[in-house]
Amino acid sequence: MSEPDVDDSYGPTAEPLRVAVVTISSDRSLEDDPAGTAIIDGIEGAGAEITVREHVNSDYDQVQSIVSRLVDRMDAEVVITAGGTSVEPDDDTLEAVGPLLEKELTAFSELVTTLVYDRIGTRVVAVRTLAGIAEETPIFCLPGTAETAALALEEIVISEAETIVELARADDRSREDEHVEAGAENDEGAADGEA
Repeated sequence: MSEPDVDDSYGPTAEPLRVAVVTISSDRSLEDDPAGTAIIDGIEGAGAEITVREHVNSDYDQVQSIVSRLVDRMDAEVVITAGGTSVEPDDDTLEAVGPLLEKELTAFSELVTTLVYDRIGTRVVAVRTLAGIAEETPIFCLPGTAETAALALEEIVISEAETIVELARADDRSREDEHVEAGAENDEGAADGEA
């Protein structure tokens, strides 16, 4: 019996996923960052590589600037933020990151809400999250509480990040394939002309 054809073009890659992590908080630092530590532990435990770890105060311009810079880096395939997502007056991570997104992954927030509701009940109404694509780079904005950030990371981000990276970059792959095909056709045309 022959094996069925399987399209694994969106499957895991041989290279570890490269992730940038940003903690957003005005009252914590990298040394005192339970959510960031939970994210780092989860990412490394999944075999991915932390290429950047940063901290910024909960300030719209600082958040938008650092996330934008991380999206531009070649060594960050995924950007994850932790913090600044609640409803307190200075929690503006989602407002700062939102304008950077070309496509929003709306199901992410819905899934996080469902998962967190099972743990904390109706207090989930104050938990805000966001995910989307900016310049072919997935961005996940997670809450600043360690338990909630770890839950979203373990249940959603880790299992879907590689596929989302591949899908977000599918146009590049198609363009590369077209370029290779065009080059092969040109080579054939040149060979036909020589004969």
